[in-house]
Order: sequence, then C-alpha cells, then structure tokens
Amino acid sequence: MGYVWDAETYSQKFQYVSAYGGDLLPLLELKPGERVLDLGCGNGRLTRAMADLGAQAYGMDVSEEMLAAARARYPDLPFLCADAADFAPKAPFDAILSNAVLHWINREKQPAVLRCVYSALKDSGRFVFEMGGKGNNAAIHRALEKAFARRGLSYAVPFYFPSAEEYQSLLEEAGFSVSFLTLFDRPTRLEGEHGLADFIRMFLKKPFEQVPPETAEAILSEAEEVLAPVLWYDGAWYADYVRLRGKAVKG
Repeated sequence: MGYVWDAETYSQKFQYVSAYGGDLLPLLELKPGERVLDLGCGNGRLTRAMADLGAQAYGMDVSEEMLAAARARYPDLPFLCADAADFAPKAPFDAILSNAVLHWINREKQPAVLRCVYSALKDSGRFVFEMGGKGNNAAIHRALEKAFARRGLSYAVPFYFPSAEEYQSLLEEAGFSVSFLTLFDRPTRLEGEHGLADFIRMFLKKPFEQVPPETAEAILSEAEEVLAPVLWYDGAWYADYVRLRGKAVKG
C-alpha cells in the first residue's frame, strides 16, 4: 500500500513546502509556451505558478488524494496519475520540476526515476529539483530512534537523503550534465504549539505503522521534550531541514 496523504491538512499546515518550491522557478528559465512537468505535484500550487508564467504546465503525482485536491483547486490544469519511476509522456517536455519529492523514493529506484525524467525531456531539456539532502531532519530522526529504542522498537529513516556527490553521480549515470548542485541548511518554521508533533504525524507515518496509538503519543511527547532545547526558538518549532537543490540538462 502506498503513502496515504491527508491533502487538506497538508494544504493548511504545510504550505511552506510549495512556498519554498517557488525558489526553484527562476532556475527553470521558462519561456512562454514551453511544456513543463511538475513531477510530484502534490496539491498543484507549483503547477499553477508555472502556468501563470506562460508555460503549458502539467502536474503528475502518484497520490490520488493529492491529485483530487489539485484538480478541485485548479480545474483548468491537466493532472496525471503516474509513478515517478515508471512514466512515459505522450510528448516530451522542455523542462521538468521536482520539489520535495525525490527523497520519498528509495535509493534502489532512483536510477529508474532519473531514466524516466531523462527520456521525458527534449534534447537540452532542463531538470530542476530540490529534495532532502544528507543530514535532513537529523535531530528529529535521532530523537525518534532513541524514543523507539527505549520501548524495544526499531526505527528506520523512511527516506533517501543523499550527499551532493552521490546524487551528481546518479544524474551523470542517467546521461545528464549537471550545471548546478548545492546542499544547504534551511531551518523551517512549523505552525502551531505542537508543530513538531504535527510534522511527525504528517511526514513520518511509516515508522509508526505497527506502533499502538498510546505508545505513539508517548513517543511524540518525548520527542517534543527532548527536542525543545534544540528546535523550539523564537516562539515556534523549527524543523532542521537540509536541502539538496540542483539543475541538470539532457545531452
């Protein structure tokens, strides 16, 4: 079973995901009329932003919950359901954008994703992306690992957070020329008094799948207590994000 998203809560409490994705748009260097794909479009906000720049923008996601939200919000835009590791468009794109998506796909499938992206682009087409990079949310994952261990449970980070060097190798193996790649810290403000717990509930469901509800709540409370000295400041919770942002060109 795939990840089931609460699209409404995501749109209300985690708008920063697509908001920060707006920083990628200048890297795309879009020209009016170009075909562009928003790979892992979520609720469609970046698809809309690219259409507003004059592009023929398409959204693609594997989550039917997110696609339903995107279609309801932007009924004039085309949204497709497909797997990032197994898709082939009817016509190639001038550019492909991927924001906060690639780290959800395990290391073994990354070559298949990048082959699909490469094949879906026109010659000299641009691929611009941002994902979690090495060290992303490290404090949060350490705290959860220790809280799980104290209860005799195992915790595994359910994401792929590569270094810049590792991901450059994967891009080049797929045939891309890498023109820009950077790994950077981006502490991110979370909404609400229990913003950290809400973040964990939204994005870290998999490690909790076999954990009884009362134990899960105890773990969340412990995580808040342990992380408050590190991630609570200026009157809010902050997630210790580390992002990997890049641009690669086909051919």
